[in-house]
Amino acid sequence: MHLLLKIYKEHPEAKVPSYAHPGDAGLDLYSIEEKIIEPGQIQLIHTGIKIELPKDTEAQIRPRSGLALKHGITVLNSPGTIDEGYRGEIGVILINHGIESFLVEKNMKIAQMVVKPIVRPNIIEVEKLTNTERSEGGFGSSGTH
Repeated sequence: MHLLLKIYKEHPEAKVPSYAHPGDAGLDLYSIEEKIIEPGQIQLIHTGIKIELPKDTEAQIRPRSGLALKHGITVLNSPGTIDEGYRGEIGVILINHGIESFLVEKNMKIAQMVVKPIVRPNIIEVEKLTNTERSEGGFGSSGTH
């Protein structure tokens, strides 16, 4: 089944998201502006695009591993969620966890977008949940080895 992801370039310098390699999960998203992100600072970076997602999907905005490793730049609300019905410009919230200023350049790959199916279960309230082997074991309950 082939799904269509419709892209509208709202800004003349916007780049259409693209896969860097065959088989990649994420489409690269590109900046349309130049902006400095100081250490500890958060910036909204504009992409100049709007999208129309296929029915029953969402788009997740995720960090680029190279920016994270080399510069400490990541998507703050990772993964950011774009709902199927949203038609506004895609903006990426970046934070600089590094120790040096970082320059976002025009046409720079700033994040990746992964389109995923959505499951919408029916919601019911119950008096109790079924028991499992793990039960309420939370953080660290599986050990370190």
